[in-house]
Amino acid sequence: MSFPLYALPEEHQMLRETVRALADEKIAPRAAEADETGEFPWDVYKALVAADLHAVHVPEEYGGAGADALATVIVIEEVARACASSSLIPAVNKLGTVPLLLSASEEVKQRYLAPVARGEGMFSYALSEAEAGSDAAAMKTRAVADGDDYVLNGAKMWITNAGVSEYYTVMAVTEPGVGARGISAFVVEKGDEGVSFGAKERKLGIKGSPTRQVIFENVRIPASRMIGEPGTGFKTALATLDHTRITIAAQALGIAQGALDYAIGYVKERKQFGKAVAEFQGVQFMIADMAMKLEAARQLTYAAAAKSELAMHGEPQKDLTFFSSAAKCAASDAAMEITTDAVQLLGGYGYTSDYPVERMMRDAKITQIYEGTNQIQRMVMARQLLK
Repeated sequence: MSFPLYALPEEHQMLRETVRALADEKIAPRAAEADETGEFPWDVYKALVAADLHAVHVPEEYGGAGADALATVIVIEEVARACASSSLIPAVNKLGTVPLLLSASEEVKQRYLAPVARGEGMFSYALSEAEAGSDAAAMKTRAVADGDDYVLNGAKMWITNAGVSEYYTVMAVTEPGVGARGISAFVVEKGDEGVSFGAKERKLGIKGSPTRQVIFENVRIPASRMIGEPGTGFKTALATLDHTRITIAAQALGIAQGALDYAIGYVKERKQFGKAVAEFQGVQFMIADMAMKLEAARQLTYAAAAKSELAMHGEPQKDLTFFSSAAKCAASDAAMEITTDAVQLLGGYGYTSDYPVERMMRDAKITQIYEGTNQIQRMVMARQLLK
C-alpha cells in the first residue's frame, strides 16, 4: 500500500544525498578556516554555483532550478550541517529575491533574477537600521523622487553578505509621516554611485559571512527599480519574512544536526570508567532529548515550507505567518539547546576549537536573533492566535 503523505518525495531524498555529498567533500573541510579567518568562502560559492545549489529557489523562467520551498530548506539544512556561514549563500539569495518574486514588475524580475540564477551575483536584503531593528518601520533611510529617478540617503545595518553581494533589496521611506505605509522597496546595485559599506562586524559566529552596514549617499536610481507600487515596501518586507523565516529554521536544523552527529560519534568512541561514554544512561538521555527536539523542529519546519510553497503559487495560507514564526522559533531554540549539549558531551574537548561543536554553538545563537528575534516571533504567533 502507498501512504506517502508524511514521507519526503524521492526527488527530495535524492537532493539531500547530493547536497550532503557536496557539503562533506567541499564545504565541511573549509568551515573551521572560514570561521577562523572571517573570510567569505568564495571557493564554496563557486562549488555551489557549479552544482546549481546557490539559489535553487529561482523559478525556471528566469534560468533558475525552480526548486520548491521544501527543496530549498533541504539544501540550506545540508549546507548548514557542514558550515553555517556557507548556508547563508542559498538562504540570503532567497531572502534578497523573494521581494521581487512577490511584488516586482516582470522587467525587474528578468533583469535581476537571471544573473542570480547564473551565479553572477548574490542578492542581500536591507531592512534593519541602527535605530530600527525589531521596530523596522521606524527606519530613517529616505528615497526622494526626482524626475524619473529616486535619490537614496541613509544607512542599513546588520546586512548579511554586504559587500560580497552585487544586488540589494532596500526599504526606504518615500512618504514621511505615514509610518509603514510610506515605505517603498528598491533594487540597489553594489556598483551604483554613492553606495559604500561599513567595516565588517566582529561577531560571535557565522564569521565566514560578512555583516556590514550599507551606506547610501545621494544614490540615484531609476524609478523602474522600485519593487511593486510606492508605499507597498513594508508590506512586501513582512510578506517576504513569512517565507524566509523558514530558511532560518532550516539553517538552525542543519547546525543542530551537525552537532548531534558529531556528539554521537564522539560518545561512542570516548571511554571512561572502562566503557564507552555512550553506555551511560545519563548520556543516553541527553542524546535522546537532542534528537527528539531536532526531529520535532524539523517536522514543523517542513510543514511550514509546504505552506510557503502553496502561498507562493497563489493559494493563500491563512496560518503561514504562524507556522513560519513557530518553525523559526522552535528550530533556533532547539539548535541552541542541542549545540550547547553537544559541547557538554565532549567535555573539555568540546570547549576547544580543535573540535567543531563550539563553532556550531556560536553559530546557532544568531538563528534566535536575526529575521526577527524569538521574542518578536512569540509576539507574531500570539497575534495570529488572538486575532
